[in-house]
Amino acid sequence: MDNEGLIFRGGKNMALLPMLLFIVSCSLFFSVFHVFDMTALAMLAFLAIMIGAIFSRNVSHYWKAVISEGIGSEMAVTIATILLIIGMYAKMIAQSGVADSFALLANHLGLHGGAFTLFTFISVCIVATATGTSVGTLFTAFPVFYPSGILLGADPVVLASAILCGAIFGDNIAPISDTTVASSSTQTYKHKPGSAEIAGVVAARFRFAIVSAIIAGALFYFLGSNNIPLAESSLVRDSQASYRSLWMLVPMAVLLIVAMKTRNIFKAIPSGILTGIIIGLLSGIFNFTDIFALDNGNVTGFLYNGFHEMVSTILFVLSLFGIIGILRASKTMDRISAAICSSRLAQSAQGAEWCIAIGSIIATALVGGVTSASILAFGPVANEIGLRKSLHPYRRAVLVDCFAMTLAAIIPFLSAFIFIVSAIISSLQKEYPFIQPVNPIDLSLAAFYPLTLFVVMSFSIIVGWGRSFESKDGSLVKSLPLN
Repeated sequence: MDNEGLIFRGGKNMALLPMLLFIVSCSLFFSVFHVFDMTALAMLAFLAIMIGAIFSRNVSHYWKAVISEGIGSEMAVTIATILLIIGMYAKMIAQSGVADSFALLANHLGLHGGAFTLFTFISVCIVATATGTSVGTLFTAFPVFYPSGILLGADPVVLASAILCGAIFGDNIAPISDTTVASSSTQTYKHKPGSAEIAGVVAARFRFAIVSAIIAGALFYFLGSNNIPLAESSLVRDSQASYRSLWMLVPMAVLLIVAMKTRNIFKAIPSGILTGIIIGLLSGIFNFTDIFALDNGNVTGFLYNGFHEMVSTILFVLSLFGIIGILRASKTMDRISAAICSSRLAQSAQGAEWCIAIGSIIATALVGGVTSASILAFGPVANEIGLRKSLHPYRRAVLVDCFAMTLAAIIPFLSAFIFIVSAIISSLQKEYPFIQPVNPIDLSLAAFYPLTLFVVMSFSIIVGWGRSFESKDGSLVKSLPLN
């Protein structure tokens, strides 16, 4: 390939065709067909890549770009490796029943109405932070907290939003979430090799997330009651849950501590898995067959299941990186970055931050609220924008991730999050007749965490709260010396 990159019939903008086809396909799957399947999304991405090849003037160079600069890039392989390990840990936490223990605790503490809604939000935040998966947390938490909460006097719409917001918070702050990994890995240093360390990014964004969560928590408490007579929650009373599952908070803490101390996710996650297995066996939460077993030629256990269930996500990530490889090799991302950076808005550090914020929101909306996809797609562009103004990789990663979690993640009738919540509630209606459908618009308006996070992050750009730069030696500084 020459310095102009890949050449396409119809002009250089045809390099955008695979990404545009993928975005349209995702929107149709989420909004029209109501399908949320990572393997299907990966298939759509590869179909888009194959269609794009038709317009390439050199098909060999085209596919080389897909593989070498996309699927086979160090960033893509690193993310895929981390996700495989994360899958085993997340499945261990989910199978431990820690969410059921939280619901049992709330009932025994006599938490009703808004108090239960707040407790649910906090509990789901903890579970989502531990598992690092927003979608997995939604499927785990809704059957436990939603029916019980309605019987305990919680407002159904606000309670549903509390569970959704807790899942988004965990996805936002967890060092093991795919969005954290994606936002960190796509933001590189200017003056030294490597990308933003995950632990540093988590620490940098914590202040914004916790302020937003506190405001959202207050709103859940005051608005979370339906003000009708309470019914006894036999769902919780008759549950098989026990407090012993709360022991699994220990491996959560171990993972977080190791991640913060070592700034190495490959040390942190195995530490959490090993600690969880030991504590699970000693406390009776797990037996050996829960961990790994062979049964009539089938492999079972949370290690295998967690690994296996992450494969579809990895296929999706790699396929999206294939499209990104085309954009890189065709110099399209360079042209987009140059256009944004040459705009009047991006001529200051604050303006560059607004460009990253707006771009992240638009990218997330275009892929139907799938934050991992939007971060992977827009992250490299944000990287180029921030590099030009020497914004520190931590700051860039915070902006990309946090703004992806705001308005675009909760758009009614388009957001994958809203669709998943609606689908889960619909499935619960079959078992619990007292559960009523929830209007997607009401659900979005009550999603207090994404809404407050948008306000908090916008405030941080306006006043410069948390803004940091990269010095000549790669270290973090609050300001750059005047030239």
